[in-house]
Parts: sequence; structure tokens; C-alpha cells
Amino acid sequence: MKIAIIGVGSVGSAVATAVKNTGLVHEIVLFDRDSIRARAAAEDLGHAATFGFDVKINAVANYRGIRGSDIVIIAAGANQKPGETRTDLLQNNAEVVRDIVPRVMANVDPKRVILILVTNPLDVMVMLAQKLSNLPPARVIGTGTMLDTARLRTILARGLGVSPQSIHSYVIGEHGDSSVIDWSSITVGGLGLDDFCHQVKVPLTTTVRETIEYRVRNAAYEIIRGRGATWDGIGAAVADLMKCVINDEHRILTVSTVSGTGHNIVAMSLPRVVGADGVITTLNPKMSATESSALRRSARIIQKNFAKI
Repeated sequence: MKIAIIGVGSVGSAVATAVKNTGLVHEIVLFDRDSIRARAAAEDLGHAATFGFDVKINAVANYRGIRGSDIVIIAAGANQKPGETRTDLLQNNAEVVRDIVPRVMANVDPKRVILILVTNPLDVMVMLAQKLSNLPPARVIGTGTMLDTARLRTILARGLGVSPQSIHSYVIGEHGDSSVIDWSSITVGGLGLDDFCHQVKVPLTTTVRETIEYRVRNAAYEIIRGRGATWDGIGAAVADLMKCVINDEHRILTVSTVSGTGHNIVAMSLPRVVGADGVITTLNPKMSATESSALRRSARIIQKNFAKI
């Protein structure tokens, strides 16, 4: 399995490390417009491979070096700075994706390649990449709200005193400020959230829920404020998505991919079955009327931002 990573900044480097540590790939190719940075990253990661899986790691100076890649991960573009939203990156990163995708497609097999998008604003970039690549939507996948969902599970788990593995919950919609926590579908140990909280005597008041929503939506801003950028979480999310594809796991992940027809076309996150061919099935989770309305609003925001580019 050969993987190419386009963009080797803090996020791309974290993605490369996480991908290497899965032990599922035999070759990783790193491309960055800063060829010195790409070579340094490949050298550093190659040294680290000595202590783990034997992975061939190369930096390439042009897109011909990605030929033969089964999966191409696009992590290039500007990252959020303190005080910025993901949408603030819209025009600059759209130009980056416009430059990258045609070059990638000229050097891969369109019948089998899968594109994974990390660049923000994520959902808009997925729509743009799918349009430029002309690939089936199932094979142009954004990490979407995988990380948002992981944050929700972690926060809930700490408050409820259980492992995150025992919680099934979804953040859906935009990977951004209009994301929606689907409270209606959350289960803990097979029990509905309210039933579980009643049994273990942990109150989940409206105020508590609002606090959780705030923490999930603002987690990235807090990390950026303290660390300058987020990278470890998204690196792990990309590696998990890649693993799901390589192993044909048919696991349910909240990834972003283009769906709908006509004026309803949009890329946003919903629970989706993912396997070797990319997205296999999209699920429609249980939602309240309020949550459904919020999801429609989130879709409109994504479509409006896509129209701007």
C-alpha cells in the first residue's frame, strides 16, 4: 500500500507519523512546495521507522513521485491562527486545492485512487476536490467531524465515568461552528443517554449539555490558543480513516462526502459505512426536530461558502 501526503506542515507531519505507526503501508511519499521541509520530514520520519515498522519514506520534488499511490491525503493549505475561524481560510485554501487536485489526478489511477481531505474549511474543500477530480463522491472523503465526535465522546466519558469506547455518539453537519451534536441518538452501554444518566444518578441538565456543546465546538480554538495549531488529533483521525479503508472494515465514521442532487448537493458529515471502496452507505440517525433544523442550517452554510469560491 502506497500513500502520498500533500503538504508537510505541522498537520501533514502528524498525519505521516500516525499513518506510519499503523504498520499498514509499505511506502509513504511526502510532497510539499517547500522541498527542503519535505526532505527533512522524510529523513526524520525515516529515522523513527527504525524503531517501529519498516516503511519506505521518500520526499519527492514533483507530482510524478506520487504515481502508484492508492490513497492521496491532501493536508496542504493555511492552518487556523488564534482568533481565526475555519471559514477565514476559505479563499486561500480554495486556491491551494485548485492547484493540487489536477496535478494529483494527472499522476494517479482514477479508477482506484481515494482522496482524503484535511484542508479547512473541510466540507467546502471536499466539494471542490470532488468537482475538480471528477471522481465518484464515495472516493473523495473528508475527515469531517471524526475529531469533533471523538471530542464529544471524550468529554462525555469523563463526565459519566465510563470509557469512551462505551459511548456511541455523533457530531454531524459542518466541521465548523455550525456542527450539530445529535443528542437524540447517543447511547451508553446500549442504553439511551437519559436512561443511563438516570441509572447512574449523573444529572445531564440543559446547562450541562450547553457547556458540552461549547467545549466540543471550541476545542480547536482552545488548542490553537495554547499550542498554535492542532495536529495530533487530526493525524490520528486520518490514520483511523485510512485503516478503515485499507482493511475494508465497514466501520461507521462521521466523514464528509458529497451527496444530494441539484440545489441540495452538499458535503457534510453524517454517520457513514466506510470500506475499501470509500463511502459505502450513508445513514440517517435519529434526530429531534430541533436537531434536524440545525443540520439543515449547517448544510446551507456550507453551500453558501462553496458558492463564494
